[in-house]
Formats: sequence, structure tokens, C-alpha cells
Amino acid sequence: MESESESGAAADTPPLETLSFHGDEEIIEVVELDPGPPDPDDLAQEMEDVDFEEEEEEEEGNEEGWVLEPQEGVVGSMEGPDDSEVTFALHSASVFCVSLDPKTNTLAVTGGEDDKAFVWRLSDGELLFECAGHKDSVTCAGFSHDSSLVATGDMSGLLKVWQVDTKEEVWSFEAGDLEWMEWHPRAPVLLAGTADGNAWMWKVPNGDCKTFQGPNCPATCGRVLPDGKRAVVGYEDGTIRIWDLKQGSPIHVLKGTEGHQGPLTCVATNQDGSLILTGSVDCQAKLVSATTGKVVGVFRPETVASQPSVGEGEESESNSVESLGFCSVMPLAAVGYLDGTLAIYDLSTQTLRHQCQHQSGIVQLLWEAGTAVVYTCSLDGIVRLWDARTGRLLTDYRGHTAEILDFALSKDASLVVTTSGDHKAKVFCVQRPDR
Repeated sequence: MESESESGAAADTPPLETLSFHGDEEIIEVVELDPGPPDPDDLAQEMEDVDFEEEEEEEEGNEEGWVLEPQEGVVGSMEGPDDSEVTFALHSASVFCVSLDPKTNTLAVTGGEDDKAFVWRLSDGELLFECAGHKDSVTCAGFSHDSSLVATGDMSGLLKVWQVDTKEEVWSFEAGDLEWMEWHPRAPVLLAGTADGNAWMWKVPNGDCKTFQGPNCPATCGRVLPDGKRAVVGYEDGTIRIWDLKQGSPIHVLKGTEGHQGPLTCVATNQDGSLILTGSVDCQAKLVSATTGKVVGVFRPETVASQPSVGEGEESESNSVESLGFCSVMPLAAVGYLDGTLAIYDLSTQTLRHQCQHQSGIVQLLWEAGTAVVYTCSLDGIVRLWDARTGRLLTDYRGHTAEILDFALSKDASLVVTTSGDHKAKVFCVQRPDR
């Protein structure tokens, strides 16, 4: 879930063998933040005949579910200033996921523990429509590549798709227990992974379907590669498969020492799709060549380097990789850990460049397109912006009274949209003195 984050950059990532830095040797710098009380909650085939034509959608609606002032009376341990511009308050339980429409970045879709999903406008929080009919927590939601369709998925495996301009449901499907869901980057094709080990791909709305049979364990995370012809899927048994979406067969399978020693939690690709980064509860991030399927780098934070290795099928009790991604303008990768460590790795030398410490676990990170700024959201309810070149904190944004569970960044990095265990979604206007 996801996701939807490492995309949209100004420059291609150079090939691994040509990456270099110019003139500045960096040492690891640990940035200590003011402690905040942590919350205990833990959180295509490019199908033949697919029409790539983009359609404009209407942005109309007159129902209201928004608040422009800080909210009183929310139960939580993180009361304080509210830096947000808009608060969306229609959810009645934790809000698990958020995605922005990629075409205009004017709409958001959020899903929550209240079995509801809403499409609403960022500028004023006005509700456009409810994605009705779910009977379990909505954990995945996202817009298609052209913003004409919006999909929602709940934990039970019920997926639904609506036409945004007409606000009408156009497709639904009941799969197994849902682990992740993602739209194809250039076609009305939806992919998902389920607890039975399958990855699914549907052409929407006609429902043409393919399944990609993995091992007999959950397909815990997945991502379509930028070429739209392959997808990388990670599994609970630590294996990684790169699938040919047209043929329906695996191109590469990484298992044993090549795979992870615990369930995968997240996966990302660089801008040209040549490199894949995978994360796991084994606290390792693995850099994989998408072409050869070989592991070309392994990253593990120094803070847990001395811990005994995690055995097959076991999980580290204290830490795991929660989120990761590639910088689009420098040969850097960021890895966020449950213990609150943000690690910035130099891909050219495969060394730790900076370590930025949070006082509570990192939930997700996103790179700003065209810069070396990385955003994190964490269990202390705060969004932070970091300069990956120096490891320094640029600014932070507060307003939630519980942990942040997901966030999204607009293409121009002017807005951050967050969801939280405080039952709210918030829109923050990003103001940076350095740009």
C-alpha cells in the first residue's frame, strides 16, 4: 500500500557501475530529535487491446465532511499544535490508507477501519462520494494512471472500482485475504496480492483475469516495474519473484540466501526499473538487478548489526524494515526501520551515508521528486523532511493525536496528505525555505 510514492522524477538514475559522488566525503551523522511518546499500535501483462486513452474527470460534489480548524476532544497522547490546512473527519475509526489522483493531484481517496472509503477534494476537504459496500477494514485504495478510476480493497479480499466522474461502481471482485493492491502505471489494469500466495491481474472493467501462483504463503508486497511488463512480488517465506505479466511466468526467483530470512514487508524500484530494493522483518534491505535477478547489495543498519541473525521463518522482535525507496537525482536509497532509524545509503559505494534517528517507529518514507529530500511519517504522529545529502532535519509537521498510518505526497511536493489512528486525514502545505 502504497503506495505510489517513488515515482515521478526529473532525472534517470545512473547505472550502478557509474554512480559516483563529487568532492564531499560524508560521515555518519545521527540526528537526535525531541522525544515524543510513541503510540503502541503497530501498525500488466500490458494486456492486448488495453486502451491507453486518457479521459478528463469531473471534480464535483456538494457533501461536506471536512474541518478547517484543529479538532477538540480526540482521545490521544499527542495533543499539541496543528500545522494542517485541512482535516477530513468523516471516518469513524483509524484511517489506514491514502492515495492522490495522479493526473491532477486534486483528489484523495482514503480507507479505514470503519469499513469505509471516501473520495474527497484536497483544497477544502469536500466529499465527492463514498466508495460503499465494504464489510471489512479498507486497507488499500488508489487511482488509475489517468485518474478516471478509483479502486478500493478490504482485508477480506473484496475489491471495488468506481468511475470517478460518474461516481458509479463499475467492477468488483472477491479474492482471498488482501495483502496489497496497485494499478498498472499506464493501463486500466489492477494488480493485487493475497494471503493464499497468488498475485492477481485484472483488466478493468471487463474483468479479464490472470493469476500468478507463488509459494503457499501470503504475497505480502508487490510493485509493477516502470516498463509495465514485469512485476516484483515478495512473499512471507522470504522469496522474491519477478514476473512476466504477459506470459504469466516468473522470470527470476530469489530464495534461500538470495532471498530474505523472514517475510517481506516492502519493495521499491528506481526510476528506470533497473534496480529493485526489497525490505523484510529480517532487518535487511536487498538491492536486486531487475535484469539479472541477482542481489547486488545488502544493507543492514549499524544499530542492529550486532544482533544475532534471524533464523529462517523467524522475525526480529525489536526491528524490521518498514519502508524504502530510491532518490531520483542522486545515487541514494533510504530505508526506514521500525526502531525509528532512517538510513540513507550510498548506492555507488554501498555504504551508510547518514543515519537519522526518530524516537518512534517509521511507518513510511517517500522521496520528493527531483530533489534529495526524503519525507518520513512515524508512530509519533509527525511528518519530517530530511536532507539526504547532509542527514539534517529540514522541518516537521504536526497535528495528529495518534500514529500516522499512511501518507502521500503531491507531484510538486506542495502538499502532504496523512492518515492516522486518530480517525482523521490531514492536508499539510509544505513550505521550504531552501526552494
